[in-house]
Amino acid sequence: MSTAMELYDEATKLKGAGKLDEAVGKLQESLALDPTHVLTHSALGVILQRLGRLDEAIAHATKVCELEPKDPFSFTQLSVICQRCGKIPEAEAAMAQAHALQGGHGH
Repeated sequence: MSTAMELYDEATKLKGAGKLDEAVGKLQESLALDPTHVLTHSALGVILQRLGRLDEAIAHATKVCELEPKDPFSFTQLSVICQRCGKIPEAEAAMAQAHALQGGHGH
């Protein structure tokens, strides 16, 4: 049986081949094995946003922030996904959190 990381790796290859829907399927299998697999949530955020499944994309990017609350990159990715989904206030809030975690001033 595959591990969450193996399924993530398979999904990454599918994404690279342009098979986004198939990649999403593998990533969902990965989460079924390990619902806290951060890389899987991160990848789903990016791929689902590309597919126009915006609410799902934001939900996965938000989950990354919940799982890695001290990682500025988590909030940066959430900000980018929110911005691409047209949710500017949410994007700005996430970027401010990223800056705060980096010791910046959140301009």
